[in-house]
Amino acid sequence: MRLAGATLLALALCPPAAAQENSDLTRIPEAVQNEPAAVPAPAPAVHGKYFIEDDLGLALLQGRFVVAVPSQPSHWSNRTSLDALDRWSLGGGLSLSYSDRFDLTEADGIGFPAKAARNDLREAYLTWEALPETYLEFGRINLKNGIALGFNPTDFFKARTAVSQASNDPSALRENRLGTAMLRAQTIWNGGSASVAYAPRLHTPRPVAGSAPGWADPLFDQTNTTDRFLFTVNFDVADLSAETLLYRAGSRTKLGLDLSYPIGQSIIAYAEWAGGNDSDLITRAIQFGKATGTLPGYAPTLPPASSRRMFQNDLAVGGSWSSAAKVTINLEYHFHQAGFSGDDWRAWFSTGAAAPALAPELWYIRAYAADAQEPMSRQAIFLRADWQDAFVTDLEISGISFINPLDGSGMVQLAANYAASDNWTFGAYVGGDFGSARSEWNSLPASGNVIFQVVRYF
Repeated sequence: MRLAGATLLALALCPPAAAQENSDLTRIPEAVQNEPAAVPAPAPAVHGKYFIEDDLGLALLQGRFVVAVPSQPSHWSNRTSLDALDRWSLGGGLSLSYSDRFDLTEADGIGFPAKAARNDLREAYLTWEALPETYLEFGRINLKNGIALGFNPTDFFKARTAVSQASNDPSALRENRLGTAMLRAQTIWNGGSASVAYAPRLHTPRPVAGSAPGWADPLFDQTNTTDRFLFTVNFDVADLSAETLLYRAGSRTKLGLDLSYPIGQSIIAYAEWAGGNDSDLITRAIQFGKATGTLPGYAPTLPPASSRRMFQNDLAVGGSWSSAAKVTINLEYHFHQAGFSGDDWRAWFSTGAAAPALAPELWYIRAYAADAQEPMSRQAIFLRADWQDAFVTDLEISGISFINPLDGSGMVQLAANYAASDNWTFGAYVGGDFGSARSEWNSLPASGNVIFQVVRYF
């Protein structure tokens, strides 16, 4: 099977054809201010949310590359989507939740209608309140854990769940993604809760890059490819809120811990950690490529890396500051031990420059990380700012930035969303990368993009 890592990377990191509705973004500051302790299952909605969305994206592509790109993304793309989110009470403590999106995409190289049409069943699950404050859930569930915004070490079910959207904000990405087929039980008490989830293996893994799936394929070959278990316990100690996690996927076990603590009236400090024995990013990417047939069995491990498993730590630590003027700022430091070090990046560029024939495999590693929503680099700085009712009522201005402290490169995306009425919302997203040609961010196929968005709610 031929390599197409750069194409997938472009879809994941460059301007996609669609966007997450702005209501997801408005919830992000609340997500930081809320305690990590579980919240009771939501009451049935009075009515759902239905809307049609159109996004037109234009990209500024790089002209030259240190490591040749096997293929480049389109200069433009447009996606029209029908989106539905609803919840119905069925009586007897039983309710049904549903979240779905149907897309029609236009862009260079996309065949119509075979590759243009796509339906993503994000969630469909039953909730039963078996006992007071005790719930059983079954179906496709978008299970999210973690308190940080830019990187969630304890968000164990995020891999291979991304769908295209305009916002590169990780908090928005995790709201609009594929759920995982699972059985989940949760009980809640005063000051705490506990839950257990089991996601079964339903399919062999799908290659990172390959033929396009059928338009209605539920993609369980991405979300349910191994047996997984997650146990969580939430509790409060005075003003400290904590969540402990135990995760098991196949033969791998990870521990996790989320903490948040208010400092005064406007600052919340938080930290999120996960750790367990595993291989580094390079080794896992090459092994997965060989196992799924994308890479030949004789493919070398490049850049060179140790194949042995060791204890790997993931950490996100930061704080949130909110003002009376509806401005919220988050600053975080991220550490991903399995990611690229400075030496790994230098080896990645020097290998690709000296041996262009190896470029597809080198780009495959980055495609694998993007597909898994895993940071490429060992360290990162994340900044997010959000201003609601900026200048005028119902105008929201926000921005995010990732910076790699190892090479000084980074990305920035600014967004403006205006709710003109209860039925119409207009938005614009402008993004770009900076750094040297031999840096993480400024070596990507697209150096900048702009996306225009129109949403009509029903």
